[in-house]
Amino acid sequence: MGSKKKEQLIKALKMVAPGTELREALEYIIKGGTGALIVIGDTKKVKSLCNGGFELNCPFRSQLLFELAKMDGAIILNEDVTRILRANVHLVPDSKIPTRETGIRHRTAERVAKQTKSLVIAISQRRDIVSLHISNIKYALEDIRSILSKANQALQTLERYKSRLNEVSSHLSALEFEGFVTLLDVVTVLQRSEMAQRVAKEIERYISELGTEGRLIQMQLEELMAGVEEESLMTVKDYCQERLAEEVAQALRALPDEDLLDPLQLCQALGFEDTTELLEQPVYPRGFRLLKKIPRLPATVIDKLVAKFEDLSTLVQASLEALDSVEGVGEARAKSIHEGLKRLKEHSLLERTL
Repeated sequence: MGSKKKEQLIKALKMVAPGTELREALEYIIKGGTGALIVIGDTKKVKSLCNGGFELNCPFRSQLLFELAKMDGAIILNEDVTRILRANVHLVPDSKIPTRETGIRHRTAERVAKQTKSLVIAISQRRDIVSLHISNIKYALEDIRSILSKANQALQTLERYKSRLNEVSSHLSALEFEGFVTLLDVVTVLQRSEMAQRVAKEIERYISELGTEGRLIQMQLEELMAGVEEESLMTVKDYCQERLAEEVAQALRALPDEDLLDPLQLCQALGFEDTTELLEQPVYPRGFRLLKKIPRLPATVIDKLVAKFEDLSTLVQASLEALDSVEGVGEARAKSIHEGLKRLKEHSLLERTL
């Protein structure tokens, strides 16, 4: 599923998540065993498919939606689900639009979604299944307990990925101070970071579906992923060749899962040409990633430091006077940078020996 489709699905899941009035209405309909066909969005395309029924244009209420669902026709809501616009509507989508559904209600839902690009919710009268249709996407809502179980399993996976990311990141820091970094060391960090971010995206989808039930999962996710994306971007800025860091980061995000496991694909994304022993090629950091770890050091000052000293090795060896000469640094900040890099070096080398 592409990123645009994922965004559409997450938006739809948030609309029907536990804690919302729409989800409350869906629960009423399931318990009542009436089934329903609900279209969200009163666009021109939706109106062109409507036949019969009656106009309401009244404020949305979950109990009212449940009562209206007792009739056979579709219910039309406005885009932000604040008003019920029409009820008992007969929808007439293009019969030539292909569908894999069998029941009349679900066939109509799939065709209307494809034709109008609106969110269509179909609730099965017999099977108590709620299906979301958006464009070519179909998603069946799951039981909350099942989603919580999947979210917790994904969190455990993310914790393992984050632990491994911390290890390879610390190893890279030690190698950077020693001047022994190879391209393989760099792409290993980027690979682990991207893997963690992809698992985090999956958990975000679960959180969207959990609604108010997902607050604890959200807190754990934020704690685990704090600074991960930013550090990955700083790593890219340290090593990318003749490409903007944002372009490289976007290229990494676009890599299919199987290509992400291939270090050479990551090397190419960074702008390195595929040559013999490419992964063993020595590379030298500019210093963005480690400077970012120094507290209260603005991004503008980091950029000026890198522009002045060009690489981490020169920056580490720079005197207080040389650091002070950079615009925006000053005596106090020069001392903070000098001591900060010294602490990072000692910490990285100590962790490597443990």
